Amino acid sequence: MSMILSASVVRVRDGLPLSASTDYDQNTGMQECRKYFKMLSKKLSQLPDRCTLKTGQYNINFISSLGVSYMMLCTENYPSVLAFCFLDELQKEFITTYNMMKTNTAIRPYCFIEFDNFIQRTKQRYNNTRSLSTKMNLADMQTEIKLRPPYQISVSELGSANGFSHVPVGEYKGTGKISAAPHQRLEPVTLPGIVSFVLSLLCGALNLIRGFHAIESLLQNEGEDFSYVTAFFLGTAACLYQCYLFVYYTGWRNAKSFLTFGLICLCNMYLYELRNLWQLFFHVTVGAFSTLQIWLRQPQGKSPDYNV
Repeated sequence: MSMILSASVVRVRDGLPLSASTDYDQNTGMQECRKYFKMLSKKLSQLPDRCTLKTGQYNINFISSLGVSYMMLCTENYPSVLAFCFLDELQKEFITTYNMMKTNTAIRPYCFIEFDNFIQRTKQRYNNTRSLSTKMNLADMQTEIKLRPPYQISVSELGSANGFSHVPVGEYKGTGKISAAPHQRLEPVTLPGIVSFVLSLLCGALNLIRGFHAIESLLQNEGEDFSYVTAFFLGTAACLYQCYLFVYYTGWRNAKSFLTFGLICLCNMYLYELRNLWQLFFHVTVGAFSTLQIWLRQPQGKSPDYNV
């Protein structure tokens, strides 16, 4: 019988399950597919935004958008068009129901388990195709899948010792070569992120101005300590680097942001005699705020460009 068996919602950056069906069948084949779900979840950021994994009598399909992936398990004969329409419907409802801040800051698994109610209702509709009432345009989806078919992941690739590190996804149709990790797009900028970016630039400018004043003082008074100049310019570099990390994705991005914040703290500790407590508090607080915004603005999954 052709049907959808289960579905789940997973965060792309770390594979954290946000919601899932609660009616898994306990037969051996289904249990094996649950293992595939977990393995795929860990590698979502390395895969295209639309994929299919064929596992004998079952298929796993998923789409990724805005840092969240929507995965479903169905029988091998379930129409691919309906499968991706189902996933698209889950995506639209999840984005409408939960804001990006909640999904980015979630720390425990299945914290949106109540979304299972919508998954179950939608699954029932799609499993009863005769009474399926929706405004989706199947012709458009069929055309989209024909022009840009899902990337086919093989079980042998999934079971390799090194995971997906060597999966040849470069020839995925419709997207050209998949970008390397350093070129991943980040999630959309939020208002707090813009504020942190501007404040970091302000702190960098203040450090730069004070650094030039320190140079002038050094030239006029030979007894001045050159290390203050170094501290000001290091502070400037740290603030500007925080701006860079906020705008662009790099490897070890979170670790770099924490190390940069540590450098800001050290510079301000050294400049304790030249700044009052309010100035020190401002610079350190801005550095901490910028570090938080860098951590919150994570890589996003590619947003699907099809309409249903």
